[in-house]
Amino acid sequence: MSDTLTVTDRTRLRRSHQRGHFDRETINAILDAQPMCGVGYVIDGKPFVTPTLQWREGNHVYWHGSSASRALRSSREAEVCLSVAILDGFVLARSGMHHSVNSRSVTLYGTAFRVEDPEEKHAKLARFVNGLFPGRYEGLRDEYAQDLKATMVLGMEIAEGSAKVRTGGPNDEEEDYDLPIWAGVVPVRMEVGEPVPDPRNLPGVEVPEHVKTFRL
Repeated sequence: MSDTLTVTDRTRLRRSHQRGHFDRETINAILDAQPMCGVGYVIDGKPFVTPTLQWREGNHVYWHGSSASRALRSSREAEVCLSVAILDGFVLARSGMHHSVNSRSVTLYGTAFRVEDPEEKHAKLARFVNGLFPGRYEGLRDEYAQDLKATMVLGMEIAEGSAKVRTGGPNDEEEDYDLPIWAGVVPVRMEVGEPVPDPRNLPGVEVPEHVKTFRL
């Protein structure tokens, strides 16, 4: 397996080529940093995008949802597009046209497949939960057969796609640097707040360590 994805007509950047990254290290790091994604697909010739959570296992990315979902049923064995994005800051320049954002994003293309084997599907869902909260799945009640039947897990090989990364300050026209206009970067961070307990937690049930230490 190559350390770099092959550049294709739909993954090459037409503009700002320097922001494009095709190495698996960059792509995997962004996928691992942001579980929220959008999956695009086509139903009856019309485009749809569904927000969901994704997780990566090696050279594959997975997402799940209801087995009754029209989106997931239509995505099975079909071409899909999966995208994640992380906003790192607003870039304020000396002209409106040069305002931008610092961000990291990944867009993947491929054919979705359904995880059919119940044991494999169970293992994927456990990996999903434990990937966010290590060790949590083992402390939960056993899944009901109906739970697994009602849940569909789809996957896609990470074979075609690219990352796009922008960092740094504004890139103004040279003559604009003499203008008395403030320019710079307003950083943006996604923060994890204090856990809020369910009021129906049993007395004496403490916040587990994997919740106390949770970070993105």
